[in-house]
Amino acid sequence: MDWLPFGVAFIAFFATHSIPVRPAVKSRLVAVLGPRGFSLAYSSLSLVMLAMLIVVADSAPYVAVWDQALWQRHAVLYGMLAVCLVAALAIGRPNPFSFGGAKNHRFDPARPGVIRWSRHPLLWCLAFWALLHLLPNGDLAHAILFGVFAGFSFLGMVLIDRRKRREFGHTAWRDLQHAVQAGPILPQPISWQGAVVRSVAGLLVFLLLLGLHPAALGVSPLP
Repeated sequence: MDWLPFGVAFIAFFATHSIPVRPAVKSRLVAVLGPRGFSLAYSSLSLVMLAMLIVVADSAPYVAVWDQALWQRHAVLYGMLAVCLVAALAIGRPNPFSFGGAKNHRFDPARPGVIRWSRHPLLWCLAFWALLHLLPNGDLAHAILFGVFAGFSFLGMVLIDRRKRREFGHTAWRDLQHAVQAGPILPQPISWQGAVVRSVAGLLVFLLLLGLHPAALGVSPLP
């Protein structure tokens, strides 16, 4: 019975993620909130439900699966710095391949930014966040939590690729992807100033997370 809140929280999390984006529901919400209002509300709800799920996982019965090692904490620390930087460079930028893009009509395949490395940078950030946190959290509840999130991220990439290919048409989707991959592996940013600002913002978010982690979760992320 002690596992019941954990299971209910998981069901609630996926319900609040899947129902609002169903075409019929989303169209009604967008009509009321507007596109930006919907994105803000959906993102806020996602963060609240994620926080709830993490809190509930902490209260689930403790069943050890593997022991924690010092190198795992180092991996999380430095890995999350990279995650924050990539997320800062990707969020709110034009990206016709995935979710989270803004003003996709302005996307320039010759200057794709982090999309040169991946069509789904934000989903990769979510996947690495989950996999990194899986390392030092070797109890069953957290292994389920972070393992499911990692799998959810990878499945999302596959499903979004299928949907985008269908929307674009296979040939147009393939040609756009080839145009992105034809550029240098380290593409020049659209704006160096913008890239620096976003990188600094990513660093500040990382430092903020370091500071809030002990107060919010009761665990210091420092090795």
